[in-house]
Amino acid sequence: MKYVLVSGGVISGVGKGIIASSAGLLLKTMGLKVSSIKIDPYINVDAGTMNPREHGEVYVLDDGGEVDLDLGNYERYLNITLTRENNITLGKIFSKVIEAEREGKYLGKTVQDWINRVARIPVDDTGEEPDVCIIELGGTIGDIEGMPFVEALTELRRNCRKEDFMQIHVSYVPVVHGEQKTKPTQMAIKGVRSAGLIPDLIACRCEKPLEEGVIDKIARFCQVRSEQVLAVRDMPSTYQVPILLHEQRLDTLMRSTLQLEEPHMNINPVLKKKGLNIWETWKTLTLGLQNLHENIEIVLVGKYLDQPDSYLSVIKSLEHAAMRCRKKLVIRYVDAEHLEPSANQTDPAKFHRAWHDVCTAKGILIPGGFGSRGTEGMIAAAKWAREHRTPYLGICLGMQIAVIEFARSVCNIPLPQASSYEFNATDEDRLIVSMPEHHPGQLGGTMRLGLRPTYWQTGSEWSKLRALYGLTNASINERHRHRYEVNPSYIPQLETQGLTFIGKDETGVRQEVIELQNHPWFVGVQFHPEYLSRVLHPSKPYLGFIAAAAGMLGEITSGENGVVPQAGGEVYQELNGLMREGLVGTEGGDAVF
Repeated sequence: MKYVLVSGGVISGVGKGIIASSAGLLLKTMGLKVSSIKIDPYINVDAGTMNPREHGEVYVLDDGGEVDLDLGNYERYLNITLTRENNITLGKIFSKVIEAEREGKYLGKTVQDWINRVARIPVDDTGEEPDVCIIELGGTIGDIEGMPFVEALTELRRNCRKEDFMQIHVSYVPVVHGEQKTKPTQMAIKGVRSAGLIPDLIACRCEKPLEEGVIDKIARFCQVRSEQVLAVRDMPSTYQVPILLHEQRLDTLMRSTLQLEEPHMNINPVLKKKGLNIWETWKTLTLGLQNLHENIEIVLVGKYLDQPDSYLSVIKSLEHAAMRCRKKLVIRYVDAEHLEPSANQTDPAKFHRAWHDVCTAKGILIPGGFGSRGTEGMIAAAKWAREHRTPYLGICLGMQIAVIEFARSVCNIPLPQASSYEFNATDEDRLIVSMPEHHPGQLGGTMRLGLRPTYWQTGSEWSKLRALYGLTNASINERHRHRYEVNPSYIPQLETQGLTFIGKDETGVRQEVIELQNHPWFVGVQFHPEYLSRVLHPSKPYLGFIAAAAGMLGEITSGENGVVPQAGGEVYQELNGLMREGLVGTEGGDAVF
């Protein structure tokens, strides 16, 4: 097993996750099997109960693990399927050690033992042990809560052969009065070395390309060669970062440092050829973004907008779908509370600006969330989308919001019945009720989590969403994360008025998908399709939403069930060629890694 450690210094949020994912992609293009581990120094056992307004998005895996959002980057870039054990937290380590010690079973197992074990778990469709594991150490070197992990990684490096361990340290080069300053990076490297780690490469994050003199200065005072200093400047899209790193010879440096060529490595020729074709397709797709000129404006009505990463997977899924449709994505963020009548009294400017964005959008999306704050504004946005035939996509809470709005406006179900138990928990006679798995007052892993099947219902062949998944598929698998669901006792009344529940769970009791038949695109899903969206494999609900907003749903639907549409340009010709050669797989007619 070979390891690539990605650490960070100077400031947090410097982009370690994107650099780690990009490094993994470059390794995969060589034909290598790649896995990833994220180490988070926080004391929480997992990310499930952390406030999205402070920490950002909680990402969910197939096994129901609630993990750090960077694992989403790994899965999206590398097309791999990780487990909850690929996210190590300080709280998780403490919890397991104390539990084992209380049972008399603790025998000195260490963090590096955990890494060695998890790194060998197969994560792709080969079913084979990975060749390389990317390890991202969260936070910055020097954080007191992260020092146990630094010590463990120091031991891991000492126990590995020289050619089996490589470290990339990500630093930040600020600009002060027009001058790029190197001292923060110098001090960061000094701190890393004093902690026992020795960076092989220094990735310098910067707004603009580093000057040659700055690179030489960093190399000289950090005791590395100039070619070991990577200038990772801001790019128009994060999907172009792997290309930037390739231009700076990161793949060549990893190949030589880790001895990734024959006779040291025995790389499967089929995977090697597939990797080369993936790289060519990636370049064609991402570099073509600069040539997109037709905008598609989408409004995201949310409640955690003060933290940009709260809806990271949603935004990435919209980007994947827009790239497939060859449109330039423009997202307008609307605070749901600004759509409520009370906002017109306190801040009329925000109220009218929010409603202007909603009324002029090509599509309206309401993502998941918890609590009652802002829900009346969400209901008002869903009502506008339904009545004015604006494409609508509701995710989790967004689906429940659509059901509540329809019940109030069309079915005339009175309050408080036409509400959610989550908003007004006085009794259980609510349109949206608590699930049996949910234990009020007991948080953390008590939701419906992970990959679950959804079965298409008889008579749903007209569905636009089902057509994207493929009419021959009786069921689909998507990841869930929710505590509440539609009350089954109201289904006959809702369906009589035209709200169709076209997807349900295996029992036929839980409602998973809604769709209006006489609408350009009005879809709600109880699951979170953004967790399975990939760069070359956009999520079907998001793809249909963007296509409908762009007025090209028919074109995209026919492409998903046959040949990839040619109108998008060379990237689709490339994808079709790879499909014919069997170098990328197909899933419902969709080209995938």
